Amino acid sequence: MATRAQVLIPIAIAAVIIGIVGVLTIPSDAKLAEVKFPRGTIKIEGKVLDVQIAETDAQKTRGLMFQNELPDDQGMIFVFSQEQIVPIWMLNMQFPLDIIWFDANGNVLHIEKNVPPCKSALETATCTVQNAEGKKAKYVLEVTAGFTDKFHVTEKSKMEIISV
Repeated sequence: MATRAQVLIPIAIAAVIIGIVGVLTIPSDAKLAEVKFPRGTIKIEGKVLDVQIAETDAQKTRGLMFQNELPDDQGMIFVFSQEQIVPIWMLNMQFPLDIIWFDANGNVLHIEKNVPPCKSALETATCTVQNAEGKKAKYVLEVTAGFTDKFHVTEKSKMEIISV
């Protein structure tokens, strides 16, 4: 029978390798200490939000990484050229999020509440959140955890794009 060390050491080595590969595959312009995102405005359930817009692959990969907070009147919207299944990666997040997937008409497809940031090297490779039932989204909105409950956002809600 294998000892605890004989089992844990290969797992730890694999976790480190997966973490290193994950970090190395991030586009170089997404690794910068600060990335500038274009800004826009959306409205959901009567709440107007100033949003950072992630349109390019590098911006989508970078997302809210390394940001320390996100006020209730702000968010990040990911814009896709067509509706598709969109997983969200929580690498290097500093705080939990509510994540909302929308179709091309702004209808809520799915909500994930209080999604925690990744904390370990092993999570680096596996720390993604999928929208339920593989529904195809055109937009994904990330807001600070608790936003959807505080502003009564449900799967019956609709997002209005003011400027994106």
